[in-house]
Amino acid sequence: MGDARDDELLTIGAFAARARLSAKALRLYDRMGLLVPDHVDEVTGYRYYRTRQTERARLVALLRQLDMPLAKVAEVVRADGPGAAGLLDAYWADVEARVAGQRTLADYLRGRLSGRSSEVYGKFAVETVDVPEQVVISESRHTLADELPAWIGASLTRLEEAARGCGGVTAAPFVVYHAEVSVESDGPAESCVPVADEAAARAWSEERGRAWQTRVRVEPARRLAYTRITKAQVAHPQILAAFEAVEEWVAAQGLTVAGPCREVYFADWDAAGPEDPVCDIAFPVRRGEAG
Repeated sequence: MGDARDDELLTIGAFAARARLSAKALRLYDRMGLLVPDHVDEVTGYRYYRTRQTERARLVALLRQLDMPLAKVAEVVRADGPGAAGLLDAYWADVEARVAGQRTLADYLRGRLSGRSSEVYGKFAVETVDVPEQVVISESRHTLADELPAWIGASLTRLEEAARGCGGVTAAPFVVYHAEVSVESDGPAESCVPVADEAAARAWSEERGRAWQTRVRVEPARRLAYTRITKAQVAHPQILAAFEAVEEWVAAQGLTVAGPCREVYFADWDAAGPEDPVCDIAFPVRRGEAG
């Protein structure tokens, strides 16, 4: 008896009511191949659904409540149980990362718009650290803000691979901004990986330097004023709040900026969650007046 009810043929209107969807949504899901009618009358073109299709219809509707794009919904409903759950997990992790980034951006903009930027800066704890002299292999590029994240990831990957032949990586990779990088200004930026073997590094640079604008240089010992930020805070433009917080702290301490600012990437980026610390925003500093 239960099986007969499950096999009942319903008009699109009756099925829409049972599935708590509109007929318009059902027509869209049909076109997308998400929920195809069990039968279409060849003469009238009317769509008919089986009662057993109700569960899938409701699943599609619930996934859409998560603002999941239809193409992604299609992947989920066509996957098996564990596979479907894994796809949902991946989608939701992306949503949470985006929301975390938007939250930090909203905080930054709230401070700007209210004229209370100092309150935003006060959320950043700034400290100093002494960094010894380092031999680094580096890659430079003129890049705008929207291209920057992809370039940083690609360039540091290339340099870390190269570092294996240069005695290994000896400290956290970092990116130096020799001029402003924004939506209008293109730097240049320089990705740097500290390595152990200077001679091997120079040999590598001779071979590869022209291809990727690579070079080897000695980064002098420096005192850095820095603040630690999460993965969600790294995105532009909210990352600017961290840079500005360090600059304000440096001025308040009677210090002088003594070189280009940088981002120091000390964590596994891919493994980190939105709220995990991944990066130090740092300025070289010294005592005394600029100049």
